[in-house]
Amino acid sequence: MKLSQVMNACQTLAPHRLAEPWDQVGLHVGDPDQPVARALLCIDLTEAVLDEAIAHRTQLVVAYHPPIFTPLTRLTTQDPKQRIILRVARKGIAVYSPHTALDAAEGGVNDWLASGLGEGEVSTIKPAEVAGGKGFKLVTFVPDEALDALRSALCDAGAGRIGAYAECSFSSEGQGTFRGDGTTSPVVGRAGRFERVAEQRLEVRVPSARLERVLAALRLAHPYEEPAFDIYPLQTPTDPRTGQGRVVDLAKPISLTTLVKRIKDHLGVKVLEVAKAGGGTSEAGVGKIQRVGLCAGAGGSLLAEAGPIDAFLTGEMRHHDVLDAVSRGVSVLLAGHTQTERPYLPTYRRRLAGQTGKAVTWRVSKADRPPSVQR
Repeated sequence: MKLSQVMNACQTLAPHRLAEPWDQVGLHVGDPDQPVARALLCIDLTEAVLDEAIAHRTQLVVAYHPPIFTPLTRLTTQDPKQRIILRVARKGIAVYSPHTALDAAEGGVNDWLASGLGEGEVSTIKPAEVAGGKGFKLVTFVPDEALDALRSALCDAGAGRIGAYAECSFSSEGQGTFRGDGTTSPVVGRAGRFERVAEQRLEVRVPSARLERVLAALRLAHPYEEPAFDIYPLQTPTDPRTGQGRVVDLAKPISLTTLVKRIKDHLGVKVLEVAKAGGGTSEAGVGKIQRVGLCAGAGGSLLAEAGPIDAFLTGEMRHHDVLDAVSRGVSVLLAGHTQTERPYLPTYRRRLAGQTGKAVTWRVSKADRPPSVQR
């Protein structure tokens, strides 16, 4: 199977559009046309993981955390991160990262994390924006004979894309009127005279980042001396099934002790850091837990957006953020950054195998471990 096909399988499970804007998801090293028959899953692409990949003749490493997060200005053997990238390139091993796209996706890391807390209703803290929902709608008016050429120019500049579809537009017939003063040179009619012209109303979506470019194309391609156009900012719809963080509204309230036990069992960890609040915020009564917010990794930034909750589960949080949460009646449970992510890998392996069939053999790295911490 080609690498491009494997990446399509990865994106079926975790579309790149779900990733946070600051993230570096996608292909980091590799040729989309290279063959892939053996792939390795890990959280962090360390040198030990790379040794394991080489030993198993792996052609693709899917590393949850992006191995290239900030731009590399050089590739030498002196720096560990550079050395890893240099080695995978030399060995012809491709590297792909899903990161926050996999957190946000249906059936992704956060949904898996939520599934271990008990029966209840699950909602998303920060729903993902629907593809194609950002940006503006551009409306302009053009003579019939110039419609196709103008549409092509706008779409070439970046307008008219909705999801996987390009050159999307709408046009309707109408009549335009104008009267130019003595300084004008109208394409239709004469200066100083009231004119009526059969025109088409042309509508296209424009991404925010392409607006200036599309407007420049409009002015260049439009036959009129002074083209008329309107720009409408679009509201961004969201998908409640995907996005960052989750809140689990448990069917039955539980004690903090029970919640801790469920989390330990689900993650397979022996230790949790627990900052206990004085009492819950739910109607279940003091000390009872019913609404639990969560986010894999370092999810403290989502706590304020989670609404009224009794407890918050994440990998790590800043000390003062924990103090603030506890003072507001929210107990905080910290499992360690990668301990909220790594246990998902067997589930991820099964889901990827379901996408690629027997064409690709997927393994979960045994060398990928959290840093050893003495307590």
